[in-house]
Amino acid sequence: MELQERIEQALKEAIREQSENKRNAIRLLLTAIKVKEKELKRALNETEIQQVIASQIKQRRDSVEQYQAAKRADLAATEEDEIHVLQAFLPEALTPEALEQLVSEAIAKTGAHSGRDMGKVMKALMPKIAGRADGKLVNELVGRKLQG
Repeated sequence: MELQERIEQALKEAIREQSENKRNAIRLLLTAIKVKEKELKRALNETEIQQVIASQIKQRRDSVEQYQAAKRADLAATEEDEIHVLQAFLPEALTPEALEQLVSEAIAKTGAHSGRDMGKVMKALMPKIAGRADGKLVNELVGRKLQG
């Protein structure tokens, strides 16, 4: 089943289950996908949908941090629940070892030697890891490898 169909099916299930957090998270995701489609004036492919999901998760993680700083555990918990709902649509996360291997391969493939080449490495690497690793973590790992 295609990713978009799985998301739409999950929305129907959430409505049947009367799961408010799940329903809201999936509706917001579908809206974000539709906005991106209008922006690009075409249907999104699987990788692009995964990128939209990853950006939605990142937004919610930022919200969790802000809610925790404001001592609003109830709102932070709601955002955490939505993160778990969205993560179900992404492929399994890369292990640290697998991520390190992909970073090393990308550095070798691009011939990167210093921090100035970081953009080339990230450009080569991101399509391979889309939705399977946190971009900030990948960025830090590439930076460390290029410096050391």
